[in-house]
Amino acid sequence: RLGDELQPGDLVVVNNTKVLPARIFLQRATGGKVELLLLEPLSDGQWECLLRPGGKLRQEEQLFSADGNPVATVVGRRESPSAATFIVSVDVPEALLFELGELPLPPYITEPPSDPNRYQTVFADRPASAAAPTAGLHLTKELIENLTRSGVRFVEVELIVGIDTFRPVEAELLDDHVMHSESYRVDQKVFDEVAEARRVIAVGTTSTRALESAATRNQLSGRTDLFIRPGYDWKIVDLVMTNFHQPRTTLLVMIESFIGTRWRRLYDEAIAERYRMLSFGDAMLLNRHL
Repeated sequence: RLGDELQPGDLVVVNNTKVLPARIFLQRATGGKVELLLLEPLSDGQWECLLRPGGKLRQEEQLFSADGNPVATVVGRRESPSAATFIVSVDVPEALLFELGELPLPPYITEPPSDPNRYQTVFADRPASAAAPTAGLHLTKELIENLTRSGVRFVEVELIVGIDTFRPVEAELLDDHVMHSESYRVDQKVFDEVAEARRVIAVGTTSTRALESAATRNQLSGRTDLFIRPGYDWKIVDLVMTNFHQPRTTLLVMIESFIGTRWRRLYDEAIAERYRMLSFGDAMLLNRHL
């Protein structure tokens, strides 16, 4: 079906971030269990993370693997609009840290996939994200090859997906919502191809956010807290391929900005036809020019 909608000269933009095995079960010196969720690498071997339970953790406290080896040290604590996060210093090589971890699947996926790669896109590259850019899971190597032969081009951007991506909008007014920030990168070569493309098709809201952030901020990399909502002046993206999102999320707000209230009719149809929702669900291709 996707091949029927795309045409020679179209440029498809994917997010090449890779999901970290970021969920790590450790223990305190007292024997108490602690779940560590890596969020984002910082400098000098430090990570921002969630720690559960974290209320009694002290600065400079060490956390250990099940066999008693030190793995991480609590360095500090940060307050954010969504949750308190911690800064930890990792005491083992990164490769060993990842060996201890598992993929942090969304809570509504009660059984992990038999093949962990099912939660990685075929173009996943640098491990950095706490969640997958799930619209990209629909693209197979075979489909990409077929579309490329037909004259469709593919390029990659990076936006590191954090858990705040799925955080619900709790404010009554969108003006009062505090948007989370994420790291992104768009290579100059990719940005040049975007300018020359017949149409730009972003695979997922994360690719969309990376492209529009680069254009709006006039910066090809950095951190973005761009909140795309109704009234936003779209700069680059013509079509978005995206899954069906939960209500009261900034993802759905972005979709309304893109196609207006048409999304309500599309969701009504999806529910009537029993389409699958969320991460391993179905996708739709949206055109803001219709």
